[in-house]
Amino acid sequence: MRIVVFGTAWPYRGGLAAFNERLAKQFVAEGHEVEMVTFTLQYPSFLFPGKTQYSNEVAPDGLKIVREINSCNPLSWIKVGRRLKKEAPDLLISCYWMAFFAPCYGVIQRIVKRNGTTKCIGLVHNMIPHEPNILDKLLAPFYVKQTDGFVALSESVVRDIASLDKRNKPKAFSPHPVYDHYGEKMSKTAACKALGLDETKNYMLFFGLVRAYKGLDWLLDAFAKVKDQLKDVQLIVAGEFYEEEDKYRAQIEANGLKDRVIVKNEFVADADLRKYFGAADLIVQPYKTATQSGVTQVAFHFEKPCLVTNVGGLGEIIHDRKMGYAVVPEVDAIADALIDYYQYDRQDAFTEYLIDEKKKYEWNRMTDVILGLEFKV
Repeated sequence: MRIVVFGTAWPYRGGLAAFNERLAKQFVAEGHEVEMVTFTLQYPSFLFPGKTQYSNEVAPDGLKIVREINSCNPLSWIKVGRRLKKEAPDLLISCYWMAFFAPCYGVIQRIVKRNGTTKCIGLVHNMIPHEPNILDKLLAPFYVKQTDGFVALSESVVRDIASLDKRNKPKAFSPHPVYDHYGEKMSKTAACKALGLDETKNYMLFFGLVRAYKGLDWLLDAFAKVKDQLKDVQLIVAGEFYEEEDKYRAQIEANGLKDRVIVKNEFVADADLRKYFGAADLIVQPYKTATQSGVTQVAFHFEKPCLVTNVGGLGEIIHDRKMGYAVVPEVDAIADALIDYYQYDRQDAFTEYLIDEKKKYEWNRMTDVILGLEFKV
């Protein structure tokens, strides 16, 4: 089967690019002919608060990646659409995560589908974004209209798609597979040495881009409530701030956590992920809103229990008090889970359950769901 995967990919960085590349590699491993189509311009600068959009990694092996979509230039959308219409791949998989791309994706798909052959599948991470605005409600329906079927990474996203879909197109849920390409696990001793940390301490990890919806402020308040009961526990915050760092620094100071919180305000390279996850005992995702999170699946790969708030699809993945915690999105609930985890030494029991559970999140299961969509004739 000839498959085109379009969306973010190398040379762009981040979890979504890594996801798309890993998916493409899975299709290649299954014997399909795969092309990835990505951007010449992904975000205009006003939509990107980070330091750089680009990866400093080498291009992934074994993938054909073509850069030809300018997200702000409709002429490029038409050009790409016409090329793919002529080439007529069996499947065009659009990796969708925000409404800014809805016009671009929708126009390309609308043109390609005129060949009467290609099926357009939306692989949807977020239908309604974490931080929505009026444009999301205006643009997303156009993308949905131009897509033949959908695979969503959480049940909550399936429901969001259904709310916009007027034609009852095929939809399926396939959970985020485990990110299994970040190398082998690293011992706590080796990881702490690499990061310059005291291995006798316990570390919880808040990982990834720091944005308001991810609830770092909740975690800092929760930690402040239990800091005296968890004297050997420290918090690592590792990821680039898309918010003002100063306000979090002020909160750390006000909560008496200056010596208990380690902040690494930088984008963490792929090769360094194993250090942070190796040092951590617990991965904390205190999100205020979410659909799903790739951080959970990195934690699965490194076999680390998670504490998540039960928002969106996070509670679908983390079985409460079996492999971590899925708590109500409140500061007190987060604080109570921290006490339970460290005072009752839950790590070994949760890890044992997690190791068995992560077998459900292999990449071939997602490709099976994508290829198994049944389209109306």
